[in-house]
Amino acid sequence: MGIRQDLKKQALGASQKAMEKLMADEKRAMAVAQALGSVQRGKQALDRGQEELMRALNFATRSDFKAVGKKLSGLKRRLRELDEKLEEIARQ
Repeated sequence: MGIRQDLKKQALGASQKAMEKLMADEKRAMAVAQALGSVQRGKQALDRGQEELMRALNFATRSDFKAVGKKLSGLKRRLRELDEKLEEIARQ
């Protein structure tokens, strides 16, 4: 095992111990959970605001790009299927 793996293992062990100590107190664990919930709600609100702003400015949003990506993947798959059929026809 290399130095890199040893350091990674030690860092993982240290972070695990720190989390155990942090979560040992129920009140502290609840406070951490509430803080994480607040951060997640804040991120969701920021994402919604960003999407609304992008739409208001007539720019493509992240969800628009994802939708186009899915459609493009479907088209690529369909193109491969058609290409295979054409090759099959050409061999006959």
